[in-house]
Amino acid sequence: MGQYRVLKGERNLMVRALLRVTVTIALSILPMTEVLAYLVKDQLGREVQLPEDPGRVVSLAPSITEILFALGEGKRVAGVTQHCDFPTEARALPNVGSYVHPDLERVVALRPDLCLATRDGNPEELVIRLTSLGIPVYVVNPRDLDTAVETVLEIGRLMGAGEKALELAADMRSRIDLVKSKVTLAKHRPGVFFQIGVLPIVAVGTNTFIHELIETAGGSNLTKGPTAYPRYSREQVLALQPEVIIITSMTRGQDFEQVKQEWNRWDGLPAVRRGRVHVVDSNLFDRPTPRMIEGLEMLARLIHPELF
Repeated sequence: MGQYRVLKGERNLMVRALLRVTVTIALSILPMTEVLAYLVKDQLGREVQLPEDPGRVVSLAPSITEILFALGEGKRVAGVTQHCDFPTEARALPNVGSYVHPDLERVVALRPDLCLATRDGNPEELVIRLTSLGIPVYVVNPRDLDTAVETVLEIGRLMGAGEKALELAADMRSRIDLVKSKVTLAKHRPGVFFQIGVLPIVAVGTNTFIHELIETAGGSNLTKGPTAYPRYSREQVLALQPEVIIITSMTRGQDFEQVKQEWNRWDGLPAVRRGRVHVVDSNLFDRPTPRMIEGLEMLARLIHPELF
């Protein structure tokens, strides 16, 4: 019996020890569940309660989709918009409709841990409604090349892919700097007419990514001004006497080569006389992603072929 009482006493000590360990573990777990979500401010200054490790992300813009895949985080993407066509894998993902008019029910049905939206295009009402349903929405707002790089870094941090984001950002900045250094050697900044719309003819004003790309690439944007996307008649374009004409459009299906041929009939234009009317892929110029640097490099070659 004495031995039993000793054994029983030891067992009680063991039980109490186990209870202390269990309580300690439980107490340590409880705070951890709280930090699985953390409060941040998005690029609009909104406070957003974000999940620490979002497994299901809905991208509400083509640029965001491109950045997620460039970061190697495509596996997290649960849904995209119908305009998210790069990379190819994005086309196979469930789509939530147009990024200008996303379908709220489709977004909710995908059970996202996080939605990534953009101020330029996504409706504010959608962001408000998703937030009211308990779905965190982080809004990005890239406005120029510098903030486009910052957006890559920020999305990288949200996805836990900070190291890859730093690599992408460093590559983007070094290539931008290389273009800037080369165009300083140019003796002249050619006048550029950048056409993004066909019917009607639409160009680009000062507060656009494309304006910055033209100027950074060593050109002079002939349609700079307060109107972001001014309309022009053919006669007005002829009067500008562009030395370089770049043709693209956000409207798919247009025969851009035909538009090029129509401009080439006007041999009084410096751009036509010198064979400098070009058709380009609009996705490289209207999406603030790492691929936008490809667009910058392409513009630099078209504006200053003698330097590149």
